[in-house]
Amino acid sequence: MTDTSMIGRLRPLGRRGLQTTALGMGAAGLGGLYRDVSEEEAQSALDAAWQAGIRTFDVAPYYGYTKAEHRVGRNLRARDRDAFVLSTKAGRLMRARAYNASRSSSRTGGDDWIAPLAFEPRFDYTYDGILRSFEDSQQRLGISRIDVILLHDIGRDTHGNQADHYWRQLLDGGFKALDELRTTRGVKAVGLGVNEVAVILDAMGEFDIDCALLAGRYTLLEQASLDVLLPECERRGVGILLGGAFNSGILAQGTKGDLKFNYGAANDEIVRRVQAFEAVCASFDVPLPAAALQFPYAHPAVSSVVTGARTAHEVAQNVASFTRPIPPAFWQALKDAGLIRVEAPTPASPAATPA
Repeated sequence: MTDTSMIGRLRPLGRRGLQTTALGMGAAGLGGLYRDVSEEEAQSALDAAWQAGIRTFDVAPYYGYTKAEHRVGRNLRARDRDAFVLSTKAGRLMRARAYNASRSSSRTGGDDWIAPLAFEPRFDYTYDGILRSFEDSQQRLGISRIDVILLHDIGRDTHGNQADHYWRQLLDGGFKALDELRTTRGVKAVGLGVNEVAVILDAMGEFDIDCALLAGRYTLLEQASLDVLLPECERRGVGILLGGAFNSGILAQGTKGDLKFNYGAANDEIVRRVQAFEAVCASFDVPLPAAALQFPYAHPAVSSVVTGARTAHEVAQNVASFTRPIPPAFWQALKDAGLIRVEAPTPASPAATPA
């Protein structure tokens, strides 16, 4: 039987009273990331998450070109609004595709969304753009109260030589818009939703963020954020919503899966490291996905581990992985083998005690 008390365990997200459940649900898959998802599958997945005790939900206008927000809103607006935490993102405005624009039957805009809605994204981190994004999300969700607003994909990895241009938009008004949302529009926490560490540190230097959704940068395979980011988050009281714990799939499926790592093909070094993890997992009878989901939550800066799921079955798999008992000796074996850093908090260490 699933231990829903573990799933629903609360930690603060920032310093303004907001708390998130230990396990959260990310909605990129519900928007059709990599494969199409029917409305029935999406609603069943959200129902399964709720039944398991998940009360933290993250979505974005970009997911399925507004599809995911519609789906999440349909499910959550029928529930007690005080019972869940809802986050969405700003930084891309969605505009209707031109009536006569050509489009593939399954893909749009060169992204990985399958059967998205007939909109297209435009980056906009200005004061007006962020406020417009917030109001558009309220309408798509059908929910006026949004708890968390995250700047989506700001940073050099996404924008390349345009990164300075978009950063200037934040400095000239985007951060002001976040502050306004937090002080006058009912938003309880603001921050970033990104895949890179450096831009979170940069934002901390310019603005008082409450949190960040960090995807893929603190996992069994990647722990460089232990050097500066996570200690600084602890010092400032900035909560981390940890996404991408499976590094795009390889830590969920192992080396018998499709070998996807950080949105691309895993190289030989990554495959060898995962094989080494699999060997230790086998010796302790610990499923690799269970280790992958439980490891990041051991760090006290991590408020919630946000997992993606397309179906009720995938939700059940994530819940089972997060709640499966793992012996303390397993984590020590990973450290002894040099597979995770010695200083990394684990569920067997004092630093892993829930806040």
